[in-house]
Amino acid sequence: MAVRGVRSVGEDGTVESLTRLREQRAFLCRLSTDRALGSVEEADRFLQDRGLLTRTADCALPSLYEACHEDPYQPGRPGFATWPATKWPWFGELADRGHLITAVHRGKSLLISGAVARLLDPICRAEITRMGTADRGWGRLLDHLAAAGPSSIEDLRTELGLKRQELKALRAPLERCGAIVSRSLHVTAGQGHQHSSELARWDQAYPGSGGGTGEDPVAALRDLIAAAVRAAVLSPETELRRWFSWQWYWADSLVDDLIGQGRLRRIDGHVTVAGQSRPR
Repeated sequence: MAVRGVRSVGEDGTVESLTRLREQRAFLCRLSTDRALGSVEEADRFLQDRGLLTRTADCALPSLYEACHEDPYQPGRPGFATWPATKWPWFGELADRGHLITAVHRGKSLLISGAVARLLDPICRAEITRMGTADRGWGRLLDHLAAAGPSSIEDLRTELGLKRQELKALRAPLERCGAIVSRSLHVTAGQGHQHSSELARWDQAYPGSGGGTGEDPVAALRDLIAAAVRAAVLSPETELRRWFSWQWYWADSLVDDLIGQGRLRRIDGHVTVAGQSRPR
C-alpha cells in the first residue's frame, strides 16, 4: 500500500516522491510566503506561466490572491473582506492588460492567458450555438450582442426591455458556460465614478480561433484538463471533473485517455503531468 508523502509507484512503474511533487507545486504556484507576488507585473508573469488563475483558493488550481500572501482587507469578516488588503485590484488590472476573466470555473472568476483562451475557444463557440437554440431568452441576448456588439448592462436593459434581475438571470448561465464574458467598466457619473459591466459574446471577446482541436468541444475539454493539471502541478484526481462547468462534454474515460496518451499520470490518488518530477 502506498504511503502518502513518502514514495509511491506510478502506473508507469516509476518510483517517485509525492512530497517532491508537492514541493514543486508550492514553488510554482507560489504557496510559500517567500514566493509572494510583489507587483502586478510579476502577477502577469505568474498568470502567463501557469495559464490560468482562480481569484481565491478553492481547489488545486493556482490562485492569484493566495499567491499574494497579504493580510485580508478586513480580518475576521467574510466575503470580499478576505481579499488581500492592497493587492486585491490586481485581478482586474490583469484583465486591463488584455487577459480575459471568465466564469467557466463553475461560475467563479477565472483569469486565463492567451494560450488557455485558445483551448477554451472550441468549447465556448459550441456553447454559443447550443445555448442560443436551447432557450429563447438566451438566444435573444446572444443575437442582440451579435448585432449590436459588446454592450453595457444599462444599454442591454434598455434595448431588450429587461429588469435588472431578468438580465442577471439570463447572463449568469451564459457566462458560466463561456458563451459570454463580462468586463468591468468605470463610468463617470456627476462628481464620482460608478462601476458597471460590459457583456460580449465569447467570439467577440476572443475573435481568434484555432486551438488545435478543430471544433470538437470534447477534445478541447481534454486538452484544457491537461493544461489545468499542468497549472496545478499536482491535484487529487477526484477534483478534475469539478473544475469546469461543462459536465456534458466530460467523458468517463477522459483521465484514462490522457494517461494513455502519455500526457498525465497517476500517483497515489493524484494526477500530474507526465514527465514532471521524474527521478534522474
